[in-house]
Amino acid sequence: MAFTLDKVVPWGRSYTEYVDMFGLTEADLGRHILGCGDGPAGFNAELTKRGGAVVSVDPVYIFDVEQIKSRIAETYETVMAQMRYNQTDYVWYVIPSIEALGEIRMSAMDTFLADFESGKQEGRYIAGELPALPFANGQFDIALSSHFLFLYSAHLSAEFHLQALQEMLRVAREVRIFPLLALDGSISPYLSLVSEELASRGFDVQIVKVDYEFQRGGNQMLLIKPK
Repeated sequence: MAFTLDKVVPWGRSYTEYVDMFGLTEADLGRHILGCGDGPAGFNAELTKRGGAVVSVDPVYIFDVEQIKSRIAETYETVMAQMRYNQTDYVWYVIPSIEALGEIRMSAMDTFLADFESGKQEGRYIAGELPALPFANGQFDIALSSHFLFLYSAHLSAEFHLQALQEMLRVAREVRIFPLLALDGSISPYLSLVSEELASRGFDVQIVKVDYEFQRGGNQMLLIKPK
């Protein structure tokens, strides 16, 4: 039985994971970054502390801290139970165990929760969702999407993926998506379709290997930018 979820759930990764998943260099981290579907990730809080410029957009940001904390608590056991059942589908190297995974994820989400209220007031956390973003054309240098597009291929259509990527390319000069696998560990059935379509529209579309692998085989990101 492969990993399955019946809906998109709030589940946050750490700053270090973002850097590794998206191959972010020091130069990249100094650019204006948009995180699409960041949920309760720790990236925004940590990059802001380091002097970076980042905005995260997610529908969960319409809720307050206690409501988000409650949603995380509801999600936690569901995800961890799936992880225990499907642990052979993952690479236990940087994250050495199920217990360590729980600690890492909760630490990242606690970092987010501690930052959320001030970040929302500062305009760093904005309630919104793909495929329609509340930003101006070219407002950002890089747009990132972690564990949403492609991962939820069973929930989101090919057309949604294409519209979402076009919208990210409207608001940012460069787009990076990680991972390219669906929840069940297979390559997303939409990867070739959207890559070919965007290439036909004049974009440079590359599959890039990164120094991060937790979901077995999930060590590539999609990098899209104008030619």
